[in-house]
Amino acid sequence: MAVHHFHLHADWPGSRNGVGRITAGSLTTEVSIPPEMNGPGIGTNPDEMLLGASATCYIITLAAMLEKSKLKKERLSMNSEGVVEVAQGIITYQKIIHRPQIVLPASASDRDIALAKKLAVKAEASCMISRALQGNVDIQLQAAVKRGS
Repeated sequence: MAVHHFHLHADWPGSRNGVGRITAGSLTTEVSIPPEMNGPGIGTNPDEMLLGASATCYIITLAAMLEKSKLKKERLSMNSEGVVEVAQGIITYQKIIHRPQIVLPASASDRDIALAKKLAVKAEASCMISRALQGNVDIQLQAAVKRGS
């Protein structure tokens, strides 16, 4: 069994509406509370970072599954949305919606289309971040698979 360790260093010189800096591997960025939550909106924020972790884990997992299945693609892209609710002073990350778009070659068969749709669903269930969030954040999938030109 392999165990991997990831490390993050954070500096936060100010108060609630201050701006901090994080470094983790090759990621170095400023962080603050987003303007939607009455913060300065400088750099990124935990809401975007959680969305980013979920989205990148999913799309990398999906790309690996498509490759392993030898299913050729012309393009793989995705838009993801995080929904955060603020009610009575309590902030809750409600859901993440992934909207991957898989474009297969024009010669793709109906079977290829069906396999791509199946892999889109399987990738969500296989993604490490999705499994970590399970039971806490509703993760939804709205996959689109089509033939290219």
